[in-house]
This record gives sequence, C-alpha cells and structure tokens, in this order.
Amino acid sequence: MSRETELGAALGRLDALLERAVERVQELGAPPPGSDPFRGLYLAHDEVARSLVRPRAEPLATGGLAPHEPRGALALLAASFGLSALDLDLLLIALAPEVDLRYGRVYAYLQDDVARRRPSVDLALSLVCGSAEEKLIARTRLTASAPLVREGLVEVVAEGEPAPPLLARPVVVDEQIVAALLGAGGVDRRCARFVTLTWPERPFAGLPLALEVQAALATGVPLRLALHGRHGCGQRALAEALACALSVPLVTVDVPLLANEPDLRRALRLAFRERWLRGGVLLLDGAEAVEPAALAAELARDAGVVVLASPEPWRAPAGEGSAPLGLVHLAIPAPGHEARRAAWVAAGADLPGEDLDALAERFVLTEPQIREAVASAFSSGRGATREALFAAARALSGRSLGELAKRLEPSASWDDLVVPGQVMAQLRELTAWVTQRRRVLSDWGFERRLRRGHGATALFAGAAGTGKTLAAEVVAGELGLDLYRIDLSGVVSKYVGETEKNLDRIFRAAENANAVLFFDEADALFGKRSEVRDSHDRYANIEISYLLQKMEAYGGVAILATNLRDNLDQAFVRRLAFIVSFPFPEEDERRRIWQLMWPAATPLSGDLDLDALAAGHRLSGGQIKNAALAAAYLAASNGGVVAREHVDAALRREYEKSGRASREMEAVG
Repeated sequence: MSRETELGAALGRLDALLERAVERVQELGAPPPGSDPFRGLYLAHDEVARSLVRPRAEPLATGGLAPHEPRGALALLAASFGLSALDLDLLLIALAPEVDLRYGRVYAYLQDDVARRRPSVDLALSLVCGSAEEKLIARTRLTASAPLVREGLVEVVAEGEPAPPLLARPVVVDEQIVAALLGAGGVDRRCARFVTLTWPERPFAGLPLALEVQAALATGVPLRLALHGRHGCGQRALAEALACALSVPLVTVDVPLLANEPDLRRALRLAFRERWLRGGVLLLDGAEAVEPAALAAELARDAGVVVLASPEPWRAPAGEGSAPLGLVHLAIPAPGHEARRAAWVAAGADLPGEDLDALAERFVLTEPQIREAVASAFSSGRGATREALFAAARALSGRSLGELAKRLEPSASWDDLVVPGQVMAQLRELTAWVTQRRRVLSDWGFERRLRRGHGATALFAGAAGTGKTLAAEVVAGELGLDLYRIDLSGVVSKYVGETEKNLDRIFRAAENANAVLFFDEADALFGKRSEVRDSHDRYANIEISYLLQKMEAYGGVAILATNLRDNLDQAFVRRLAFIVSFPFPEEDERRRIWQLMWPAATPLSGDLDLDALAAGHRLSGGQIKNAALAAAYLAASNGGVVAREHVDAALRREYEKSGRASREMEAVG
C-alpha cells in the first residue's frame, strides 16, 4: 500500500469519527454551523449554565476511531518509538490540519472557538475515549514522559503566562514527522545549517581499514563505528562507502556547527531523526565538539548505522546508568610517504624526485589537502614550483597551532648565523634527522627498533642573545617548514594539572602543523629536581617529564631553549637527542656579527672601526643587533651617515639596559 493510500485510509477513519463528533455536539445543544457568525467570540449565559450541569470530563461518546492495523510510515513510527494504538490515533488527529485545512474548521467548531484550529488535548481525548475514566487515564499519553512528547513527535504547546491547563493546550505534530508521514523530501529546515544529505557512489576499494569496516557491517545493525585520525584521512570516505554498500543516503552532521545551537538536545534529536527518516548512514563529523553524555544518549536510542569521526578516540561516558553502546573503535593512520608522494604527483606537482620526496616527507598532509595545496600554488601565479608548493603546504598547516603559538617567518640562512664550528655542525646534524628520516627509519628498518616517536628533540642552551632563536629559524628555513614559538612561561600554571593540559592542547594542534616547535623561556619549567623535597618539586618533575614525553612523541622538530643549562636535571637531559650550547661570541665572531648587522644600503662613515668595536665590547649577538639598529635610527635623524658617535651612543644605552659596570660604559666615552 502506498504512503498516500495508507494515509488516506487513516484520514477516512478520522472523517467518520468527526462526523459523529459534530452530531454529538449538536445533540448537546450547540447551534448548527453558520447559524451564529459570532459564535466562539463570546460566552452566553445559558451555555455556561449547561456546561456546569454536564458531567465532568465527559467525552463526546463517538466510539473512537475504527480499529485499524497500521502500515507503512505509521507502522514504522510505532515500531521505532514504541507507540500504542491510542498514540497513533492522537497523532492522526493532530496531523489532519497539516493535510487539509478543513479539519481546522471542524476542530474550531468542536471547540467553540474560531481561532482554535488545532486540536487541544481535551478535544483529542474526547474524540477517542469512551468515558470520563478512560479519558483521565489516556491524558497521560500526552504528558512529558509519554513517547509522543518525550520523543518530540508532537508538542503540547503551552503559550502565555501563566501557562494554560494541559487540557486546553493544542497538540502540534513536529514538522519533521509531518514530512515523514506526508513523504516530503529535503532536510528539515531546523537542521539544514548543520546537516547535509548525499547519495554516495563510492566503493570500499582502496580505502584504509576497508576490510575492518566491512567485517563490522557484516555483524548487522545497530552498528556504531568510532573512527579517529587526522581530518581528511578517510573517515568520510568510509562512511560514504558504507552508505553505498547499503544503497542508502549519507546524512552528514557538522557537529561543531550543531554544538552552537541554543538547544543542543533538540539539535541532536533532529539530526538522528534525519537518519531514521531516510534509513541512511549517519556521519557525525567532529564528534568531539559536543558533550559525550548528550551524544551517547542519542546513540543508545538509535538502531541504525552511525559513524563518529574525530581526531582522537571518542570515549563514551562511564558510570551507573550509562547504556553500553557497542562502539567499534578504528584508528585511521595518516597516509604514508609513498601515498603522499603519489598524491602530489596525481594532483599535478611536476617536480624532480628529490623535491617530491621532500614534500611528502616534511608535510604529513591528507589527499584533499595536497590537492588544495597544488591548486593554491597554481592560483598564486608561481606555478607548481618547489617554492610555491612548499609555501602552499605551509599555509595549509598549523592553522589551529596559530591560536596557541606565535608563528615566526623563517628568513635567515646559514650565512646569517655566527656560531662556533661545533655548534654549526650540530645544527646541520639536526636538519639531517629530518631530511634523512625516511632512509634511516624506513629503508634501514630503525622504526621497528624504536618504541618512541621518530622526531628530533633538541635543547638550545645559552645566554640571552647568543643566537638560539636565530638558529631555530635557520633550521626551519633549511627544512622549508614554519617555525612556531611557544612561550613556556605562559604555559606553566601554578594549579596542579593545568600545565599538562596546556601542553596537551599545544601538541594536539601541532600534530597537523608540520612545523618546527620552539619552546622558549624553558627556565620557567626547569629546575634541579634530583632531590624531591616537597610537592612542588614532585609536580615540577611530572611537568618536565610530560613535556619531554610529548616532544618525543611529536613527529617533527621540537626545540627547548634555556638561558640556564645547569638548571636541567641530567635525568631529563639524557632524553633529548641534541644538546646545543651557544657560547658568548668571541672577538672574531663579534666582528663578523657587526659586519652582518649593516645592510649593503646602509651609509657607513669611514671612522667606524669594526675591529675596535669587536675587541672593545664583549656583547652578545642580540646586543650587537640592538646597538646597530639604534645607531642607524640616530644617524637617520642626524646627518644621514652612521658614524662612530652614533654607535657609541647606542652602545651606552645598551650597557645601561643590561646594568653593566660603569667602567665598561666609560670605554665608549
């Protein structure tokens, strides 16, 4: 039987019922329809008197709707939400005005009010009940705990202050249920902002974890898959393949958008009911964005196929009263080097093999991100060159990390870095850990021997201004990666456990950043903790261990910077791959720094003796930079040529800032 035929038969039963109801109202003394144009707009004295002598809660004695076995949409509704035959009768009465406005006119007449074109609780019960006692019992089917109202299938509208009695409130069928019963298409307007409906034609072939998902599907429904992995690694593709295999639509929910809805419970109910209405697969994209308890409640009630997609494993709430969900947890790995390399080629990156290897190795991007990067490079006008593709890949990375750290644009090169040869050699070794990682770990098999992360961890130690930040910038620039500076003094919290939470947020965001992480001001966290004297020492040890654990697990380059090398316990030092000490520059190095500080376009006076500046002033590279810049500004406003007097004035101020001895200041006049 078609949906129209089934609904027509049900409404035919309602027509017969309403005919008897109208006759019964007239028997009770109501004037015939149309005899009084103002009827319902006033209450006559004799009508009020008659209402007082009638038995309380007396129904219309219509005999109710003729018995009928529900079929089609009504039968599915009853089975899905546990509705009784009485519930279906009440639902049909409330649905009728959505089908034909003439029912509204009949309801207005039966309720003696031209404005009341929806059936009230009292009218609905009066139509289907045979006695006052039966009516009193049946009213519980329209209270908040009854299936019709609890499941949101109908709303018993309480408008105005104070709210009218339950019997006077109109019963309105939810518009999503109206659409289901009438066969209307399209997503409900109330969830159209965060729900999309598609009919995928994507097979399982070539997808990660395809065999595992197909095996889970073979167990039957309900099926609840919890997929976790980097965004774009295949969660949506697997959900599409599931829908395709079942020949049903895919209902995709943008959970972060849903989470912004003022009524979260209703939004979730609407989203899950869209899946039920379509008989489709529900994809909850970004499932971590809502409170697990709220989502678990809807999951427990749903009997279909639901896929939860999130970066981390989605955990159902535990505790008494929590229903077992039977989640099938599957971790989707990020695409490997060869897959990423093939994706760059497929997207149009026509580069030499070594450049393709560098892109695939240094940027752990998904296939959609790689396509976006290539398209962006072409749109920039530079074409698919190495520089353009690296820039596009960087632009797609680190968006979430940018909210927690400061991005530094790497512009320095090895020639800009003035450090001893040993330091330079260590820094080049650090970059080699990234450029040669695939050969060592994969080709030579070291990844099977290493239990921890495969990234490069380093400690840069030295006084302020000795080149730690510049060195990190050079390393990032050499690798073609972004550099993010994290100020640890702003991460460390006096509250127990908060520091770890802050660090966890940073490293979670960094997973997709493909960047060099530079943790500055590490002295805020480090201290000699070999002797645990109090709880503060113990918690400091925990925080340091947690940071080092996260650094080891990070797949890229993570650098700690400290001014006080001796403040870090040796037990922690041993866990770092590189310890690079930046000494105070010697005379030759200071002269080289002075030379580098002056751009070629800067006019310099002949009395500026760089040898004398290097020999006479034991300054760090940062202090020399400050002095050179200050001298340039002094010269620009006084003569236009940088002379010794400008440099001397700048040096004097630099000494004043650092609190150096007066005899050192006398050396500059």
